[in-house]
Amino acid sequence: MFETPPFWMWIVGFLLVLGPLVTLHELGHYLVGRWFGVKADAFSVGFGKELAGFTDRRGTRWKLSALPLGGYVKFAGDMNPASQPSPEWLALPEDERAQTFQAAKLWHKALIVAAGPVTNFLVAILILAGFTMAYGRLEIPPVVQVLAEEGAAAQAGIAVGDRIVAVDGDPIEDFDELGARVAPHPGEDIELEVERAGERLTYAFTIPSITESDRFGNEFRVGRIGVGSGPGELVPVGPGEAVVLAVRQTGEITQLMVTGIWQIVTGRRSVEELGGPIKIAKFSGEQLSLGWQQFVGFAALISINLAFINLLPIPALDGGHLAFYAAEAVRRRPASARSQEWAFRTGIAFVLALMLFVTINDIVSLPIFDSQTE
Repeated sequence: MFETPPFWMWIVGFLLVLGPLVTLHELGHYLVGRWFGVKADAFSVGFGKELAGFTDRRGTRWKLSALPLGGYVKFAGDMNPASQPSPEWLALPEDERAQTFQAAKLWHKALIVAAGPVTNFLVAILILAGFTMAYGRLEIPPVVQVLAEEGAAAQAGIAVGDRIVAVDGDPIEDFDELGARVAPHPGEDIELEVERAGERLTYAFTIPSITESDRFGNEFRVGRIGVGSGPGELVPVGPGEAVVLAVRQTGEITQLMVTGIWQIVTGRRSVEELGGPIKIAKFSGEQLSLGWQQFVGFAALISINLAFINLLPIPALDGGHLAFYAAEAVRRRPASARSQEWAFRTGIAFVLALMLFVTINDIVSLPIFDSQTE
């Protein structure tokens, strides 16, 4: 029987994940903006009506707002979504105009915009590095210790005791590397090079697609070839190595996101696998019910997700701004205000349409809509 955490845990988990991560994202924008002398008119934790706040000596209004779904920073002179000069900005006194976002150098603006996603990546790296330092690194030699007789690997000729040395021509040193090359690619061809009694052998076959369910009933389509490893060994890790491993793990997770989106675009995965706020709330509550370690690890995953999504070159997202700045650097002049305005309107429409789609997708996938038979 599947477990179902109470609905209140969905809400608490969602707020504990998204609220701090979005606030830290905005804090990254704020700190780099302040470093470059750009004034912030307001920094809000949450949205909507202000519940409490104060104004610091730099004129920034720090406030706690009614809806605890993240937050925002409003830079001086930032009067439209495209952050373009406006009549209101031109009317500002020269000394005030110099402290606005629009007056900043191009590379300053690019770094301010990039600081949000970078902060989310750093948060994830710190979490993953902390776990690695606390528990060590699990080393599992890529030696086949378990072999399913009906699995694709056994059918291809792989045997117990084989050491897998390369996947599609790329050397591997750990069994987890094999999993990372198999699980995200159901239905795709793979080539394994193994070492057996001093001899190198190569086997090519197709990764079977398997639908698996977790303890909460969530279904996932993954690739499985029917091999297993031994127990492995935990190795202590120092701070420096932990950070390096965390950076590498963050890169691997980001690559999995790129792979997943590409598979959806090319039709190899269903769009039903896309998730929105409701699915994040559901998963947040489920992970919270498992304990703080699982929940914090999930927060690291969501932080990487936020960074990745915000870096997509879609107008209205951070990546859209960065794309315009890159074009301006190449062309030596910015795109026209009209073209930027239309691009950002289109981007906002696209983001809203996507949010509507994934929200409907989330609602339809809720357990209350599952068909049941007696």
